[in-house]
Amino acid sequence: MADHDYIILGAGASGLMLAYRMALDTYFEDKSILIIDKDKDKGNDRTWCYWEEGKGEWDNILHKSWPKIYFGSKNFSKTIDLQDFNYKMVRSQSLYNLLWDVIDQKPNINFINDEVKAIDESQNNVKVLTSKKTYEGKKVFNSIANPKHYNNQKKYPVLQQHFVGWFIKTKTNQFDDRVATFMDFSVSQNGNTRFMYVLPLEKNIALFEYTLFSEKLLKFEEYENAIADYLAREGITEYEIVEKEKGSIPMTSFKFSKLNSSNVLNIGTAGGWTKASTGYTFRNTTKKTKELLAFLKHNNDLSKFHQKTKFWWYDLLFLDVLDKHNGKGSELFASLFKNAKTRTILRFLDEESSLSEDLSIITSVPPKQFLTALFKRLF
Repeated sequence: MADHDYIILGAGASGLMLAYRMALDTYFEDKSILIIDKDKDKGNDRTWCYWEEGKGEWDNILHKSWPKIYFGSKNFSKTIDLQDFNYKMVRSQSLYNLLWDVIDQKPNINFINDEVKAIDESQNNVKVLTSKKTYEGKKVFNSIANPKHYNNQKKYPVLQQHFVGWFIKTKTNQFDDRVATFMDFSVSQNGNTRFMYVLPLEKNIALFEYTLFSEKLLKFEEYENAIADYLAREGITEYEIVEKEKGSIPMTSFKFSKLNSSNVLNIGTAGGWTKASTGYTFRNTTKKTKELLAFLKHNNDLSKFHQKTKFWWYDLLFLDVLDKHNGKGSELFASLFKNAKTRTILRFLDEESSLSEDLSIITSVPPKQFLTALFKRLF
């Protein structure tokens, strides 16, 4: 007999959000749930942003929200009123604290401070091998990504959304804290898709993040030099760097679902929950964990949870184009924001758009590269 009904590997956003939803649902009260991670207190190791219409589930822990965004490029620049939407920011410490406060109250949910080494699946249960011992569960949810799965294949392109950010504080008020800079492509592209991402938290505090959608990472000083040059260009010379962050998020349409089985489901980035064309994960995780709880009440085969949609194809074609024409990214995004309605863009990227909205997105970008990519995929 398995020791646990459910084992969750990884105490990041997806693993904890799943455990949190289980803790709030009476259906799981008699289920034994184990969370395994080498670290419980991860601190502010992540900054998540997402757009949302109206009030949302995480509004009480928002670090900041913006009613407007700025898009900038050589071909098109505009400050855009999001109307019913807001661009929202959550820092990981606030989210972790909220989730753990609920999880820790449940006697049927336990945490083990340990490092996962391997997963060994049999017909009836799953063994999780750690550095200390072996645990057995009926179902395992794994949020610990293994890049080898998508890096060691050639069928689907693998780009990275990689970035370094500075949280800076200026001596005087320098920023309009009602407007988030979504993408500013005015920085030198150097053959890649490169932009500055700016989140003003207060009138004298902001996050400046130098971001690329490309295959290879840069040396750390190249990111920092780009941020320093951008600040100087904007006339921001007297400032203090109060915090730094860096990251690299895989952007790929690799079929993560083929790694799942009847008893093991990969979740979060490890399960392909990251939006392949943008690198955004948080909102997808919020939706997917809700869907997973509903699924578990009626289905015992985890391999059937994933459902391919039209958006997988859209992301695949976009990444095919961006992989072959990485220096054209600014032109593609400029065409999109110039020709399509912002609300339609946001709904499309959230995978909630109708077919007519999809068509308006498709016709807003230059067709040549996409038709070539489609032809190659079909034939």
